[in-house]
Parts: sequence; structure tokens; C-alpha cells
Amino acid sequence: MTTKVPITARGAGKLRAELVQLKTVDRPRIIQAIAEARAHGDLKENAEYHAAREQQSFAEGRIKEIEGKLSHAHVVDITTLNANGKVVFGCTVEMIDEDTEETIVYQIVGEDEADIKVGMISVNSPIARALITKMEGDVVAVQVPGGERSLEIIEVRYV
Repeated sequence: MTTKVPITARGAGKLRAELVQLKTVDRPRIIQAIAEARAHGDLKENAEYHAAREQQSFAEGRIKEIEGKLSHAHVVDITTLNANGKVVFGCTVEMIDEDTEETIVYQIVGEDEADIKVGMISVNSPIARALITKMEGDVVAVQVPGGERSLEIIEVRYV
């Protein structure tokens, strides 16, 4: 039995959009490029043909990867959640680092959606694991590679 992997509705939508792009735009374009390259003759020394085949291989691999992810996805619509201030998957957490007084805002998302540059952390990250089930007002000690951080949860949003 394969376990379901949590993903936000926005993340699932992005994957579906990429899948549609690959299947309806990229795949036909690559097939056309292969056909044109074949028309040029000798395939052994045809760089255009080999480049198009490589693109095809990449696109087909990505299609299979996305289909696999979507088939194992447990889509969580954050807008329907209200855990009464409790930190759960998909929520946005505003915190203050008690050592630096810095305000930090993270959204807890699935592995494939995580992007620390835009404040989206994986549900499996040390910070997210420490925050899950905590409430607004709680102070959480988080063990990170740089040492221990003390974070106070200011606000939990479900948007």
C-alpha cells in the first residue's frame, strides 16, 4: 500500500497545469521537431534529431513523475481548514525568533512545493515538525543545523 503525500490545492493545481502544458504543447512540439529532423536524412550524425529525442525523453519522464505524484497526492484545501489557532499542514505561521527579534513567516507545505526563498517549508523540515499541533502564543524550541532556535508563534492563518 502506498501512502498518500500531502499537497496543498495550489501545489496540485500547479502540477496539473504543468502536466497539461507538457501533454498538449510540449509533446506535440517535440514530435514535430523529431519528424522534421528525420526528414533531413542520416540519423546517426543528425544533432537536431538527437536533441529532439533528448527533449522527448525528458518530457516523458516528467509526465510520468507528475502523474505519479498526483496519483499519490492527498490534496488539502487550506481555505476550508480552521483548526482554531493550531498549526496544521497548509497553514501560514507568523513567528518571532526570540534570540534575534526577527519576524518569520512560513507556510507549511508538501515536499514538492517547498521553497524557502518564498517562505514555504516542507512539512518534513525540522521547523515544521516542531510547529505542527502547537498553538498561537506557544514558544517552540527548534533544533536546526545551526543550533537551537526559540520561536514564539504570533499568528496562524488558514489562507
